[in-house]
Amino acid sequence: MNEYLIYGLGFFAQFLFFARTIAQWFKSEQAGKVINPIIYWQISLLGSVVMLTYGILRLDFAIVLGQFIVYFIYIRNLQLKNAWKSISPIIRVLAFLTPIGFVSWLVLGSSHNLKEIIGNEDVSLLLLLWGSAGQIIFTFRFVYQWMYSENKKDSVLPIGFWFISTVGSLMLFVYAIFRLDPVVFAAHSLGLFIYIRNILLHYGKKSILSRINIPLVNRLIGKPTDEKTGSN
Repeated sequence: MNEYLIYGLGFFAQFLFFARTIAQWFKSEQAGKVINPIIYWQISLLGSVVMLTYGILRLDFAIVLGQFIVYFIYIRNLQLKNAWKSISPIIRVLAFLTPIGFVSWLVLGSSHNLKEIIGNEDVSLLLLLWGSAGQIIFTFRFVYQWMYSENKKDSVLPIGFWFISTVGSLMLFVYAIFRLDPVVFAAHSLGLFIYIRNILLHYGKKSILSRINIPLVNRLIGKPTDEKTGSN
C-alpha cells in the first residue's frame, strides 16, 4: 500500500483523537472544570478503528497493542453514559465485530500480520520495548478511568487520567522521534498541552475562556456578557 496513503490514514485517526480532545477541553474551559462529554467517547471509538488499521499497515506493535487495550473501554464509557443504546443497532453490531476482523487479519493475513509486525526490522528491540511501555502507560489511563468510573457508576475523567496521559504522551513523543513517525509526533506534541491544561483546571486554575471579554467571542462560546442597564 502506498506510504502516503498509510500516513494519510494515520493523520486522519489523529485528527479524530485531537478533535475529541479539543471538544472535551473546550467544554471544560466553558464550565471552568473538567467535563466528560459523550462526543469524546463517540469520536474515540471511530478513531480507534482508523488508528488500529494504521498501526497494522505501519507494522507498529505499540500502536496495535494500545488500540486493542482501549477499544472496549470506549464502548463501556458510552454504556455508562447511557448513550450506547441510542446508537443504531447495526453500528453497535459492527462495533463488536470489528475487533474480530482485525484479529483474523493479524492471525490469518498473508501480509501485515502479527509475525511481520513483531519482526519489523525497522524497529530495534530497545525502541520496541520503549514504545510498547509508553503505549501501555498511555492506554492504561483508560483502564484507570474505566475502573474509576465503574466504582462511581458513572463515566468520569479523574485527575489521575490526565497525569497518566502526560507521562505516557511524553514517552510516545520520544518514541515518535526515533521511529520517524510524523503521525505520532504531531499527536503527542499537540496533546500534551491539553493534558496539562486539564490538570490545571482540576486544581482550580482559572479558565482561559473566562478571561476573554470580546462580545462576539463570548457569544460563540456561550459565555454570558455583562450588560449595562441604563436608568429611565
